[in-house]
Amino acid sequence: MALHLPRPTRRTVSRASHRVFPPPRPVGCGRKTVAHRSMPLVAAICLLVCAALPVCSQEARASEYRSKANFLTTFPSFVDWPESAFTSAQSPFLICVRGDFSFGTSLAELARRASPHGRRVEVRWVHQDQELRSCHIAFVSRSESKRYAKLLQFLEGTGVLTVGETESFLGAGGAVSFYFEHETLQFEVNLIAADTAHLKISSRLLALARHVVGKTGGGKG
Repeated sequence: MALHLPRPTRRTVSRASHRVFPPPRPVGCGRKTVAHRSMPLVAAICLLVCAALPVCSQEARASEYRSKANFLTTFPSFVDWPESAFTSAQSPFLICVRGDFSFGTSLAELARRASPHGRRVEVRWVHQDQELRSCHIAFVSRSESKRYAKLLQFLEGTGVLTVGETESFLGAGGAVSFYFEHETLQFEVNLIAADTAHLKISSRLLALARHVVGKTGGGKG
């Protein structure tokens, strides 16, 4: 499935990062063109489905990096944060990274095109645990695996969606974990951790997960 990204007709500048972001336009998924009103959701579904496709061995590493970046910038469209998580209607959506990670270039590129819930996305690479509390998504790199318990306990109940990239992340109390298996991106969800953070994850996204911990048939539509 191919996602045809729109060409910008005008450009706006973010006051926070001084980066130029193209405005949202209708997106084509496959051969169909999606109406502007439903574009964010359908485009997000397209990206998640594409991210789950087998990775071509010829460009395995590049595809893996882009799939992980796709996931981090698309996933927020399927999650509801409380209004108190944003200081204003213009506040950016913050994705923070803790630890070493190899797909920073892809993440920065895709973040410029993403607009979950109509908000621009800002990516921050933080170096102190306390900085994660002001974020909406905290991506914890595999380099921090020995510190999972400490980090997750520090963020418990803060309204931050914790995302990792190893199979052990959910067992440590993380909310979402994605990883590659047989050259395919897989992800799992811990609804107990999401509920503790006061976050609601779409049932449509949960249906794509390989495994859901604490599934009771809930989740937003």
